[in-house]
Amino acid sequence: MTLRFNLTSTFTAKKSVPSSHSLAVSSTKPLLIDTTTPANPAMTDAQPEMKIDPSRAKALVSQLQSVQERVTAVAAGRNVRLVAVSKLKPANDILALHQQTTPPQVHFGENYAQELGQKAEMLPRSIQWHFIGGLQSTHAKKLAKIPNLFCVSSVDTLKKVQLLNASRAELISSSSGDSSNPVEPLGVHVQVNTSGEESKSGAEPGPDTVALCRAVEEESPALKLLGLMTIGAIARSKATTPENENEDFVCLKEQRDLVVKELGLQRELELSMGMSEDFEGAVKLGSGEVRVGSTIFGERGPKSEAKILV
Repeated sequence: MTLRFNLTSTFTAKKSVPSSHSLAVSSTKPLLIDTTTPANPAMTDAQPEMKIDPSRAKALVSQLQSVQERVTAVAAGRNVRLVAVSKLKPANDILALHQQTTPPQVHFGENYAQELGQKAEMLPRSIQWHFIGGLQSTHAKKLAKIPNLFCVSSVDTLKKVQLLNASRAELISSSSGDSSNPVEPLGVHVQVNTSGEESKSGAEPGPDTVALCRAVEEESPALKLLGLMTIGAIARSKATTPENENEDFVCLKEQRDLVVKELGLQRELELSMGMSEDFEGAVKLGSGEVRVGSTIFGERGPKSEAKILV
């Protein structure tokens, strides 16, 4: 990977109209996350300048490159999508990685619907966003209206499938006359509860997973079934190495193969598994996407101290 630094880079960002649900766009005010309502992408006013700190940008690019090299070392020549998880990190960090790497880092993941919505309206549309947090039905309709939302990776009920499909279909229809910015069907990962933990979301392995995938594939024209996702047991993640197989990853791979067989698919579905602590073991078992946050951006502070701009 070739590194390119633009030490004087700035970007004009959009700012949401203040409301009771807005995130603070300020270098001094904290980023207050209200997880009930995403920002409205249509509401914009002033456009503050977004600056990139050269030393911070250099560190971020170096850390991203290190993760990419580790992925490549165990990928056996496969292309693996690296989603840089930027939750509670400022938009400046995202812009630095997007602008100052060659080729540009385009895939970024967020856990909070409102935070994703506000960052999406501030940052270039060339960024491809992933919603990776717990999906609430109240969020689904507004998330699907974000045109450069690439994927929702936490779909675990039929109701959420239906809400995402209906909302994305509306966006595709309303954007059909704009050939310069076409809106694609929204990618979906069906989340599977591979560990069986009550605290974890996800469809049960077996018939429930197959049925949910069938609903996306056969009944949701505004969605695209990309594959399956899991967030396994923490203890298993910590014990995972390239040599030590994670039971959750093995289970997800088996579920993927079952879905392909039962739906009679002529294409392979991807596996989205692996985070900062276990992504190398996940890639070795066939993961096509890993979600890495703290290893790239550094440890996260308290939510109450997070800022959307610095």
